[in-house]
Amino acid sequence: MKYGIVIFPSKPVQDEINAYRKRYDAHYALIPPHLTLKEAFEVDDEKIHELITELKRLANETEPFNISINKVSTFAPVTNTIYLKVNDHQQLTDLADKMQTGKFPENQTYSFVPHVTIAQKLSQDEHSDVYGSLRMKDIQLDESVDRFHLVYQLDNGIWTVYESFVFGKEVL
Repeated sequence: MKYGIVIFPSKPVQDEINAYRKRYDAHYALIPPHLTLKEAFEVDDEKIHELITELKRLANETEPFNISINKVSTFAPVTNTIYLKVNDHQQLTDLADKMQTGKFPENQTYSFVPHVTIAQKLSQDEHSDVYGSLRMKDIQLDESVDRFHLVYQLDNGIWTVYESFVFGKEVL
């Protein structure tokens, strides 16, 4: 089965982000706005239980923290993806790094860049137009993060929560 590890922002922040995503993100209907800590990976049922134990330990060791989203950026020319940049936060980076070692599959394609995707799979012309328009927007979203989620992909491509892990509160 295919899994991933993400942080979902609060409903008000998701609503604001979805105002952009519903127009420009091909994956809008497949998963709510999220910050990816670990990109999609495949594991079997036995291995996922080992990873859940490890995720509980990581959550227990992590204190809640705040993030700030305040800029539109792009991964061009590598991909025509436009995203909201999440200001670098050491706890966030440390958490993502820990999910690339130990019992976790090593599947990191790119360096960790904290972000929330708002547009993807755009043609070159669409990308230029949309990015040119969105980068002029004044965006300031502040969010308190107190949990992450193990998600899995259903047969129809939709991602759903398998288990949530609250920081500093999980029992091993």
